[in-house]
Amino acid sequence: MLYAPTYREKYAEFLRLDFPRIPFTADRELFEALAALGGRLVALHLLKSPELDPPAARFEGQGDGRVARSKGQGFRYDAAAGRVYINKAQYFAPVPAEVWEYRIGGYQVCEKWLKDRRERRLELEDVRTYCRIITALARTIAVQEEIDALYPAAEAEMVCTERKSNECIGIEALAGFCA
Repeated sequence: MLYAPTYREKYAEFLRLDFPRIPFTADRELFEALAALGGRLVALHLLKSPELDPPAARFEGQGDGRVARSKGQGFRYDAAAGRVYINKAQYFAPVPAEVWEYRIGGYQVCEKWLKDRRERRLELEDVRTYCRIITALARTIAVQEEIDALYPAAEAEMVCTERKSNECIGIEALAGFCA
């Protein structure tokens, strides 16, 4: 649920200030469907999902695989071509803009991973890992859309312990159901 764009938008201020308010659906089938999607996200983020093979991106170009320090040395994202250049001659592609711009915890994932490796040579395992990260983020975005499609139904039939007007609040214990 925390990955549903609708949820993140609705509770943006609350998420910045406090613990997340998690709607638990009273519909068992819906709960199991959401739990399965959550399991997919966990596997994707741990880079252990079978959905990562084959990878969505590849590493291309000739060179030594060294990540440039700056844009002047070639480190950049080319949105028109869907390429992440690590230097003037080598790049990962295709990398959609939504994957390049994807953030977790305030960090732009694809950019941060490479910035942490500036002036280092990428080994074969590094290249494989980055291709898997790109794939994981693309699949994460797709799973988020699936969760978002189910979110309204989950919020409509929430398990709750208190009621304030027509809204369930305060899910500290799972003792009652919204009527």
